[in-house]
Amino acid sequence: MKPHLQLRPVRSLALAAGLGLSILAGAAPALATDQAEWPDQGAVAAGIDPVRPPTATFFSINDVLAKADRQRGRGPGAVRLAAYTSPDVATDTQPALKAAPVLGEEPFGLFTFRAPEGVLWRKWRGVEADLAKEKAVLDQCRADSHTCPSYAAQFLRLVDAVRAKSGRARLEEVNRGVNLVVRYVSDLAQHGELDRWSTPLATFATAKGDCEDYAIAKYVALIEAGVSRDDLQIVLVRDRAVRQDHAVLAARLDGRWLLLDNRWSNLTEDSEAGRFAPLFAINHHGVHLFAAPYAKGTPHGDEIQASPAASASTDTAEWTGAEAMPIGSSFGLGSLPVLM
Repeated sequence: MKPHLQLRPVRSLALAAGLGLSILAGAAPALATDQAEWPDQGAVAAGIDPVRPPTATFFSINDVLAKADRQRGRGPGAVRLAAYTSPDVATDTQPALKAAPVLGEEPFGLFTFRAPEGVLWRKWRGVEADLAKEKAVLDQCRADSHTCPSYAAQFLRLVDAVRAKSGRARLEEVNRGVNLVVRYVSDLAQHGELDRWSTPLATFATAKGDCEDYAIAKYVALIEAGVSRDDLQIVLVRDRAVRQDHAVLAARLDGRWLLLDNRWSNLTEDSEAGRFAPLFAINHHGVHLFAAPYAKGTPHGDEIQASPAASASTDTAEWTGAEAMPIGSSFGLGSLPVLM
């Protein structure tokens, strides 16, 4: 059997009241003793130290930090403030916002960010694979000129002429040299395709190409001549003047971007190319989209946001590569995505 604990009920209210009064009466002397003053030194029996309340100590957080610095060997001159937030300490304080520059360092004073995977990425990766093969051909030509194909030898002569010059003259040499060698022919007329990107030796072998073929040839020639890859970008734009997609090479010289165009022998500064709506920038880092900061309005203090550079107009919002067909063509104007 399980034991049961039973409580006997209080038989009378009188008994409960009596117990309560007895407890209170016994506790009264103790309360009075607790409230008594602490005795003097002379009132304490010999050999017994009096018990005194602890002495309050006042200090500042900076004093504590300074003491910790001295113990850690940082020296007496070390200064730390209580408001300082160590990078190892978690905090919910929002970091101070830094104002974005009004102008970016990319062509047209813009910024760039990685473009999503798509057709342009596939095209550029194909070009890079072909460039690696052509690099081996150029190396073989330098080692043995007798077995070098004529078009590769012609390209290397251009590279040597470009390397012999410097500054703006170097850029003018490659722009003029490629423009003279290559004759503009659309991809549809040459390859039967709407858009094909060719490498320099393939372009020099036929002496034909369209705008991106010119830009790629100039890009590679300048790299072979010793120009840094970081100072070169193949730029895809929308030419507002003729409502066509176009490709040029942008080269940075003394902090300024100059445009090398297959349609003009002279170089143009990006700040003077107001007819272009920049869309994509391509180099050894891959394919990037242009973006412009909202510099005219700062909605939250110093915060400056960015938006696609071509978003202001619906006809420049995406890359189509459309160009006008020659008069008399069986196709309508601007109906084919072909670069010029």
